Amino acid sequence: MENEFKASEDWLSSIPLMDDTQAGSLRRILNLAAQLPDDWSGMQGLTTLQEDFGALRFQLAFMSFALGLTHVHHLPAAPGVFKQPFNSLIEKILSPDVWTYWHYISTGNGPFNKSIGKQPGQWDPVIKDNIMYSAYVQSMALLYHYLFQDDKYAAEGALTFSIDPMFWDEGGKHFVYDEKSLNDHLYWSMVERGYLGIACEPNCVFQICNQIPILGFRFHDFVYGGSLADEVTSGYLQAWSEFGVINDSGHFNMMVQEHERQVITPDVLPWTDFWMGSMMHAWNPALVREHYPKFVDKWVTKLPDGSSFVTPAPAAALGLKERGNAHDFGWAAVCASELGDTSLLKGLHEFADEHLQPAWQDGGYYYRRCDQLLTEDGLLRAMDPHTSNALLPYSRLNVTGGLRKLYEEPLQEEHFSQPKLISLEPSLDVLRAKYDSKVQAMVLTLKPTHGMEKNSTVSLEITNVWKRGDWHIQRDHETLALCDSDNISSSTSSAQLKRLDDSVLIEFELTDITTLVLSWK
Repeated sequence: MENEFKASEDWLSSIPLMDDTQAGSLRRILNLAAQLPDDWSGMQGLTTLQEDFGALRFQLAFMSFALGLTHVHHLPAAPGVFKQPFNSLIEKILSPDVWTYWHYISTGNGPFNKSIGKQPGQWDPVIKDNIMYSAYVQSMALLYHYLFQDDKYAAEGALTFSIDPMFWDEGGKHFVYDEKSLNDHLYWSMVERGYLGIACEPNCVFQICNQIPILGFRFHDFVYGGSLADEVTSGYLQAWSEFGVINDSGHFNMMVQEHERQVITPDVLPWTDFWMGSMMHAWNPALVREHYPKFVDKWVTKLPDGSSFVTPAPAAALGLKERGNAHDFGWAAVCASELGDTSLLKGLHEFADEHLQPAWQDGGYYYRRCDQLLTEDGLLRAMDPHTSNALLPYSRLNVTGGLRKLYEEPLQEEHFSQPKLISLEPSLDVLRAKYDSKVQAMVLTLKPTHGMEKNSTVSLEITNVWKRGDWHIQRDHETLALCDSDNISSSTSSAQLKRLDDSVLIEFELTDITTLVLSWK
């Protein structure tokens, strides 16, 4: 009977495993997501007022995108690895620690909005402008709903921005939204601006941050139907034809000043090209691929040993104080991962692992913060939390065209009804998790988290396993159990199995890398 269930070695070998640095990069995100509310250990950036492009909101958002890409492309049968951490990242981005910067930045009078004069400070962080925050909340909530079929953020008030101080403004301030009302608000704000986009700071419409609501509109279309994303992208290209999405030298224009109707693109900002290219590739891949070689030629330094780095843009180009960060480097890695430039991606990762202070902490792989910009030899030295926690993990965990596939290839209903891992020990790394309907088998490869205790009993819950006919559970070629459509028929002493409604609970001792295969006739 066992041979009727046995998945072939060829099938197993066709499903790749994540390597140690990928597993460690994922673990870094999971660890940060699991920290207590408003514990930002390991995430504090270079500006205490959350002003720079490595602020908490950007870390939280791109960590969540990395989780989504890893789930869809590497571990589609393991939503239990991702759902709670993703939810925690959404809860964290709602913290006033993340968004109260807006009350001060909304007053304007900065480098690019002096022409409109000083504005009254706003407390509501999404009502006007500030697409550099509101779109991340919108896209994260809708992606969560889409990936996990959980509508918790569709409930009225589920996305409420609250600040309730102890000693001023008794009763606090509360701005009530949900994923639908926030999405509608951003859509109509786009329409009112003729699809040019919504400003980040007052008067400043950055192309980059307006890629994010487009992703959110797409996830909204997947959940609720409709074609908001197609409408907005069509209008966007028409609106930007006045200024040019790409400038005459073949690089992305950075932003338009609304009042002056003037485009601004400092010619010293690698992140403008790589960040924009990474995101726009989801819906306009031809344009990005046409110009990507110019980005690499201009910004990337390739070393004789095969490694590569990107020299950081001078902060003065945006009127900022000089502080060391590796955002340009990180975004080059993300863009290379999305475009499938495996040679450059390998070179960037090799440089980071050799020169940028890699470390392991609680099973997570990351890079220590360093504010020194360059070495005496002119090599990149800087590292910052955004690049370490979000961008380099994203680049390691993405696949070629990963965001494009997420945007263009919606998950089918079959995906959600297949066997899947929904619960596991927090000290377990999952290296692969996939169900194949043609083979009628599911493979899970697990290992103890890097640096954690290896000899321990672990517990897994796998759902959607019953009412499918006779099936078989195997661990590293050892039979653990035979099951019929409704019950466990027989099992060995090396594992404990129990039926839980539509799930099975499996407990066994894990000492090293272990592969479980569940096969149906």
